[in-house]
Amino acid sequence: MLDGLTQWLNSLTRQHVNTSTVLWIERFLLTKQITCGQKVDKAALDDLYQKPEGSEVASQATAETAMGADESQQSVASSCEGDVLSTDCTDGTTPLTTGYNTRTNSKEQMLDVMDEVEEDSGPGPQGSLVLPLSRSRTASELLATRVSCFVELEESERFYRSQNRCLKLIFALYNAMAAHSELVCYFVIILNNMVTASVISLVLPILIFLWAMLSIPRPSKRFWMTAIIYTEVMVVIKYLFQFGFFPWNSYYITSMNKDKPFFAPRILGLEKTENYIKYDLIQLMMLFFHRSLLRRYGLWDHEEKTCTKEKKEKEPEATEEPHAGERPSTDHGAVTTEEASIKPDPEMIVPPTQEGKGTLLRLRRKKRHKERDAGSQELKVKENRRERAKKKLIAIREKTKFLLLTMVQNVYSPIHKFFHDILHTEYRAATDVYSLMFLADVVDFIIIIFGFWAFGKHSAAADIASSLSDDQVPEAFLVMLLIQFSTMVIDRALYLRKTVLGKLIFQIILVFGIHFWMFFILPAVTERMFSQNTVAQLWYFVKCIYFALSAYQIRCGYPTRILGNFLTKKYNHLNLFLFQGFRLVPFLVELRAVMDWVCTDTTLSLSNWMCVEDIYANIFIIKCSRETEKKYPQPKGQKKKKIVKYGMGGLIVLFLICIIWFPLLFMSLVRSVVGVVNHPVDVTVTLKLGGYEPLFTMSAQQQSIIPFTQREYDGLTKKFEMRAVAMQFITLYSYEDIVTANIEGNSGSVWGISPPSREQMIKELQRSSADITLRFMWTFQRDLGKGGTVETTQDKHIINLEAGSTIRTELADLLLGQRSDPVCVPNIFPKYIRAPNGPEAKPVQQLYPENEDSYLDVEVQLRTDNQTEWWVIRTKDCPQEECSILPMVIFSDKVSPPSLGFLAGYGIMGLYVSIVLVIGKFVRGFFSEISHSIMFEELPCVDRILKLCHDIFLVRETGELELEEELYAKLIFLYRSPETMIKWTREKE
Repeated sequence: MLDGLTQWLNSLTRQHVNTSTVLWIERFLLTKQITCGQKVDKAALDDLYQKPEGSEVASQATAETAMGADESQQSVASSCEGDVLSTDCTDGTTPLTTGYNTRTNSKEQMLDVMDEVEEDSGPGPQGSLVLPLSRSRTASELLATRVSCFVELEESERFYRSQNRCLKLIFALYNAMAAHSELVCYFVIILNNMVTASVISLVLPILIFLWAMLSIPRPSKRFWMTAIIYTEVMVVIKYLFQFGFFPWNSYYITSMNKDKPFFAPRILGLEKTENYIKYDLIQLMMLFFHRSLLRRYGLWDHEEKTCTKEKKEKEPEATEEPHAGERPSTDHGAVTTEEASIKPDPEMIVPPTQEGKGTLLRLRRKKRHKERDAGSQELKVKENRRERAKKKLIAIREKTKFLLLTMVQNVYSPIHKFFHDILHTEYRAATDVYSLMFLADVVDFIIIIFGFWAFGKHSAAADIASSLSDDQVPEAFLVMLLIQFSTMVIDRALYLRKTVLGKLIFQIILVFGIHFWMFFILPAVTERMFSQNTVAQLWYFVKCIYFALSAYQIRCGYPTRILGNFLTKKYNHLNLFLFQGFRLVPFLVELRAVMDWVCTDTTLSLSNWMCVEDIYANIFIIKCSRETEKKYPQPKGQKKKKIVKYGMGGLIVLFLICIIWFPLLFMSLVRSVVGVVNHPVDVTVTLKLGGYEPLFTMSAQQQSIIPFTQREYDGLTKKFEMRAVAMQFITLYSYEDIVTANIEGNSGSVWGISPPSREQMIKELQRSSADITLRFMWTFQRDLGKGGTVETTQDKHIINLEAGSTIRTELADLLLGQRSDPVCVPNIFPKYIRAPNGPEAKPVQQLYPENEDSYLDVEVQLRTDNQTEWWVIRTKDCPQEECSILPMVIFSDKVSPPSLGFLAGYGIMGLYVSIVLVIGKFVRGFFSEISHSIMFEELPCVDRILKLCHDIFLVRETGELELEEELYAKLIFLYRSPETMIKWTREKE
């Protein structure tokens, strides 16, 4: 068993083990060359493997490099004797694996040793290494063409193969974890979020579904560094908030908010607990483990180096431009203004002949010009200041605008590039995981249905059947159902339209919406923390699987063609069984067909579309049957084997017999095997005269209801051993099924009749000529939690008191106070009562030889004490110590347990009508009207019709709608023409 499990794990991680083995061998060779002091050349790695055909044609530079590598290889072999063996080697597995399913391409997997070699080699012909031609092959192909072996590696492989089974299993488990270390990190992060359920732990799961899983081809170094740094910061913050001096960490506040989901430190993830960072440390450890694997295989810094190189190649030469905030110099303008103010005014220079006459005029002009120049100079200075201030404001605004634009660009550019790479990737391996996503949605739907109680406020003890029967549906439960169903419908529409952008938008909305609902709204509605709601945690985990599949679908893209149902891809019993189950689900086939018609471009009408779907389903079923006949052929003229006849036919006969006799067998088993005894927990008897206030009412509770013992049961059988009818009834019960209810003879309530009613009763007893009824009633009450369908059973025994009878006269005397002795009422108390599962508890007539005349006689007496009256009943001719007790022996029928109550409640006739006849009608449909469908079901070979259906699907997907219409007409003509159908369904030659 251990060997099989180990082989299975190794087969799952074969590609990763092969990749790790190739890198292990190459690292050993390069390290050995460095140790031996030889010049290291990457081209030497080519000689480890046999070159593929067609790789001999290369350039002269490549040949010279290969020759240098051969010399380097020979020098290593000569200086390190016995290291290199020129023998063929087998593919040995080692415990070293890579974390990714990648090809061993030197452009992607760059070893640390190779990086050191590149740094040491420097420029020149020796430093420029040629990419080996054989490196484009996969790791398994390289190992298959390996021609060189090393002694140390062979010894390591032999040492590994010599280990015991348990150690090999541990190595295989490690390989599986290392091969899928990325998924293990995702799982630990999601598990941490499920357990802690806080705001601080909610960030990484959202980043996983909207960043890591959408990254092409794998999550970048930036993501893993973000996850590591965020986890470290989260651990430090949680540690700091564990100190007791914070007020919310006191015992009083913690105890007050023990079960409140929105206690601030709890919802933020800063609550003081014992295991506050246990899962965080596990998460950090897994992140470092994955980081070590990436560094080990050269995938940690690979993307950074590639991006830097491309950026340097594409970076244009920047031209120096003046800064937007710089302003032109205004010094020249200032100097000019000053010089202008110093220069004399030309009007002030006058010729000498006019000097005497115009002295006064010149003085006035000079004064006026000085005032004008001073005002204009002040205005110019103010304008210059305003311009400088305005330019400074413009410069500050430009700088702020440039800073904001830079910040927005730094944020927008990576996000835009990220989503652009998703939607417009150069290489897209289209895949189809819709079936797995649909399966995850179905599982979530089932979890919601059967975990109904987890989505209500106070519905922990309720079930879906009882709540729906009372027309009560919790709001959270309804919202969860609507969310789940609408998700399935929208996902189907996006799948049919093949829109990756719509799927991406839907993924973003769904991730944020589901996390907000599950971690904030649902705890507020149910008043239970998410970490304590197991059903919600299970639902969320399955939804995370759906998110992972959805991200994988977005990253790979939708398939170009969707041909038929995914269950009809193979023709075997499993697919046939699943397809038939799919068709039995109510409205599922119709809903799928209508949605496909709405979301698919077609020329067919809805009825024509349904016709094609029905034909395709029937042809698929016939194809599966024909494949079964080919797999298990039956020679002509040979009778059917007995194993087939008695196996299949015998099972059908047994099934039909069981259905016919099911009600009788079921009720018998319920009564004898699986039935439970549900004794009454309360026995109440009442004696009532006419329509007046009851004379006597008394109840016997559990302490007065005594189970029968074996001795009492033997005494009962001995008492009736001479009567066959009575013994037949008694033997149906064991002593565990019988109890004795000891009813107190004194009434449990005071007789509270009013004086007018009392006088009316006396008059009616003395003077009325009509009969008066004296009724003795009994009521049994059961506990439905133990089984059964009826809680209360009751019945009564009536005696008619005729006019002038002695009993009426004596009762009237008792009421008038003229009589103190008790009144004897004959044949009114039945001692043996049967308590069936139904509503009526009849006396056991088999134990009364004279029917009602065999009932016990009782004595009725009215007692008075300080104007308080009550009635007393006792059996006649009873022993003195037992007269105050009315013994009632109750035979309790076994009832069905609560799990089978829904069937046992119908009874035998109800089961026959509701189950046997319905199943009989269903079975009759398989064996009747077969002749009407012979020409459509007895088809020897349906491959041509199946291909025609596939052609209709194919031309529809390619947009050839006119051809689709023609092929549909051809299919309809085929079913309308029996002769053409016969030709098309002949066996292929």
